[in-house]
Amino acid sequence: MESRSLQLVLQYDGSGFAGWQRQPDERTVQGVVEEAVQRLCGTRVAVMGAGRTDAGVHALGQSAGVRVPERWTPTEMLRALNAVLPRDVRVARVSEMRADFHARFSALSRSYRYLVGTDQDAENPFRAPRELVWRRPIDRALLDSAAGLVTGDHSFRGFAVKGTAPQTDDHRCNVRAAMWSEREGGLSFSITANRFLHHMVRFLVGTMLDIAAGRREPGDMGKLLAAADNSEVSPPAPAHGLYLESVEYPQELYLADA
Repeated sequence: MESRSLQLVLQYDGSGFAGWQRQPDERTVQGVVEEAVQRLCGTRVAVMGAGRTDAGVHALGQSAGVRVPERWTPTEMLRALNAVLPRDVRVARVSEMRADFHARFSALSRSYRYLVGTDQDAENPFRAPRELVWRRPIDRALLDSAAGLVTGDHSFRGFAVKGTAPQTDDHRCNVRAAMWSEREGGLSFSITANRFLHHMVRFLVGTMLDIAAGRREPGDMGKLLAAADNSEVSPPAPAHGLYLESVEYPQELYLADA
């Protein structure tokens, strides 16, 4: 049977999921999307994500690859999937891709955003589950200085769960951009890199906020970027403030959009 290679751009509220990756006894984003695709195609179809978001992490632009029967055009797949998916998952866009497209290995970069609420309204029931409510003082100069050190090519062993990659892996990530910015009600941290390690963004955010609040020395950021393990890192910021914002691919992989 002839098939098409499609990219699904997914948005989801991570609150009701035990992360992205399929698990036998847990509700996961991959599991829910695969069930929906199976319902449409009549057979089990693997859905490969660009990365594994943790339990509670949200997505505005997770990318997933899937091969489906040729009759499923991007337009038809977009319409049909959104008709059968649960309310906490939505397909924002479907693109037909070249046959050699791989959601994980073809990616050039991934971008994440972390939201921190600093105003009195941050504790309202619509915001608190989706951003970190922060009540301590924040020194923006220290915060920005710490973020500036993150940009570039580094080994991030000091900001990753031990064992997140094989010991033979150098744990290096090329961070293209990392910055804090003001937003209504608080701050947001944006970061783009070729790859991310397990809990890496959350460890970075937790450590930078501790530095900006005077709970750590400013020089700790540089020390952690040179560290051989994560024994001195701050606790990771909670998952519910983190969003996978987008995944970038070479333009030549795209054939048609819906």
